Amino acid sequence: MRREVSTELEVEITTASTLEFQIAVAPHPQTEVFESLRFVLNGQPIQAMEISGQHGNRIHKFDAAVGTLRVDYAATIVGQTDPAPVTEYDQCLYLRPSRYAEADKFLGFAATEFGNDRDSATLLEHVSSWVGTRLNYVPGSSDPIDGAVETLLAGEGVCRDYAHLVVALLRAVYVPARLVSVYAPGLSPMDFHAVAEAFVGGQWRVVDATLLAPRQSLVRIATGRDASDAAFLDNHKGAITLNRLWVTATVDGDLPQDSVDQLVSIR
Repeated sequence: MRREVSTELEVEITTASTLEFQIAVAPHPQTEVFESLRFVLNGQPIQAMEISGQHGNRIHKFDAAVGTLRVDYAATIVGQTDPAPVTEYDQCLYLRPSRYAEADKFLGFAATEFGNDRDSATLLEHVSSWVGTRLNYVPGSSDPIDGAVETLLAGEGVCRDYAHLVVALLRAVYVPARLVSVYAPGLSPMDFHAVAEAFVGGQWRVVDATLLAPRQSLVRIATGRDASDAAFLDNHKGAITLNRLWVTATVDGDLPQDSVDQLVSIR
């Protein structure tokens, strides 16, 4: 499998700031990865510090003066990596409630809805279908600070809202779950995408209740408790405006065929 991804951003910095980007693909052992990344502020290149975070998250951080920042990233991934490793700490951490996936508020509700799903594959299919049929995908409908509770009450959202609700429900029935930001070949409209991962059958299995892109060709960017760990851009101290965002993700040949009843790992 050959996948090609890219990102172009233009950011207006109105007050000097420290910026952190998570747009570079995570390490993909057993594959060939060719990539380029460039930051240009007011026509001058910026050298970013690369910080390695948990699960291979790659944070590119630098101080930026007032002006116009242009960011270009491109990567080609040839082959598929091994399924993400699992630690005992992961199995503890990803059962806990988090900022946007308030699992503790869903305990009774989730037990009533999903408590009879003894088979792990059936549980993931049930949760994915349940969230997918109860939410409407409406771009711009949610607030960046909305969590899973607000999403369920509103009945609509975007990919991160779907993922947060899936993660909260799975944690509430004692299945470790987390959020992953990805490049998603086949996604329409094209953008950064967010999905959930659940620890089932000894592996991390991807759950995407939006059904907007096949899971088999997803490319991992960042992994964490929820969107607070996987945002593509964080701004500290200053003020910025995102003027332009352009994302592409393609796969050689036909897109894979996906079915909600399959167990799929991000590779």
